[in-house]
Amino acid sequence: MTSQEAAQTTYAHPADTIPARILVADDEPGIRAFIGRALDAAGYATDFAATGAEALRRALAGHYDLIILDLVMPEMTGQAALERLLAARPEQAVLVLSCLGDVASKVECLERGAQDYLTKPFSLAELLARVRVRVRGRGGLAENGHDRAAEMVRAGNLTLDVGRLVADIGAGAVPLTRLEFLLLRELAEHVGQSVPKGQLLASVWGYDFDPGSNVVDVCVRRLRSKLGFGLIKTVRGEGYQLVGLRTWSSRRGRARSARYGGRRPGTRSSPAWSRSASQDP
Repeated sequence: MTSQEAAQTTYAHPADTIPARILVADDEPGIRAFIGRALDAAGYATDFAATGAEALRRALAGHYDLIILDLVMPEMTGQAALERLLAARPEQAVLVLSCLGDVASKVECLERGAQDYLTKPFSLAELLARVRVRVRGRGGLAENGHDRAAEMVRAGNLTLDVGRLVADIGAGAVPLTRLEFLLLRELAEHVGQSVPKGQLLASVWGYDFDPGSNVVDVCVRRLRSKLGFGLIKTVRGEGYQLVGLRTWSSRRGRARSARYGGRRPGTRSSPAWSRSASQDP
């Protein structure tokens, strides 16, 4: 797709939706202009940054549904900007667009929390397709006008707050990164079942192939460290499974009871898996 073709391609947005805001961070003016024209034609609101430091300042000062981030930039590398940005805003969606095509660079950025990685030279049609996938699941008002900020996902005594990106297993809200939340949500929607790694890569990272990294394993380890090592079970040769939460909670309660000399904390009943929003469909 040429820049002229991109300019002639438009996508209709419903009148009651707010266009997604995208920050394009690249030190090459030609690439910024090229991507900007395509995003404008696709109906997105676009801002630009020419250095890593400027990208970080803009990202922390405003709200962006997606950041397209180059790695080789002056003042601050894209890797450093990515790390500092996600430390401050772990839910921020970032698509890395870089001339660095080695596996190590891809794995490093994905494990730091980037949602996607596309190498230069790139197909504009592929970039736009990936952008649509990334902004489709953004918080707040979705493209169909549904208020996702009030949406909750429940599996046993696990509650996931979609708007706040937090999980609660009965001991208080625990903040998660965007990738951690999406992975846990995928497991919660298949509670008691083994979810293959390929399915997790497709639903969370948007890959229809194995990129040859352990991003899924790393994300699972982080979830276990935050929510307990018994919550997610490794199914050898298959994938991961969210264990039956009532059973796991009972085992956890018996362990705590033994630890505290027979005093067993009170437990609460847990509803079956359900999803609720501010309004019923």
